[in-house]
Amino acid sequence: MKKIHFLISLFFIGFALFAQTNDEMVIKQIYNASLTHSKCYSWLDYLSNSIGARLSGSENAEKAVQYTKAQLETLGFDRVYLQEVMVPKWVRGAKEVAYILDHKSKINIPVCALGSSIATPKNGIMSEVIEVKSIKELESLGEKIKGKIVFFNRPMEQENIETFESYGGCVDQRAVGAKEASKYGAVATIVRSMNMRLDDFSAHRKSKLWRYSKITIYSGGGN
Repeated sequence: MKKIHFLISLFFIGFALFAQTNDEMVIKQIYNASLTHSKCYSWLDYLSNSIGARLSGSENAEKAVQYTKAQLETLGFDRVYLQEVMVPKWVRGAKEVAYILDHKSKINIPVCALGSSIATPKNGIMSEVIEVKSIKELESLGEKIKGKIVFFNRPMEQENIETFESYGGCVDQRAVGAKEASKYGAVATIVRSMNMRLDDFSAHRKSKLWRYSKITIYSGGGN
């Protein structure tokens, strides 16, 4: 009886090892095919460079959907279909314009409305600027920013080896800065580029301008 049990055990162990070996081979084949014959980069290249920007609800977004569906249909799936969904649609208005008034000097500055932002009134917004480096600093100012334009000016951290860690460490000012500033009565927000430098003005000059000047914004933010 013990001999029979031993043989049965060997059979199941051998079967399990054989199945595991087969599974490993199939998984390896899938990986190899993905790494050597994948079309994902050519798809991405077409989406990014031939179709271009694909903002939610835009014409290019629809082109991207149809392109992706057509590519999937070439792969031999049983069924490829589209499902209707409701998405927000944001349309960029007229070109954005902004300038700083430093005493009697008028200094034009490049600006670009963030997607899903609210357009300024027809005559623009003019107000004093308050510079902050973080959401926490914004909260500490509280009602002092009421009626002001908040300028978020925290650069990426240069000492991180992982670059995305630096990006993630400062992008909150762009993601939720306007929402948080509006809680304290700010009339608008400006967010610096997510990089490690000041692009257009020296640190001394720009700091002085932002802290003591007024700025006017004409934003083409969408509907």
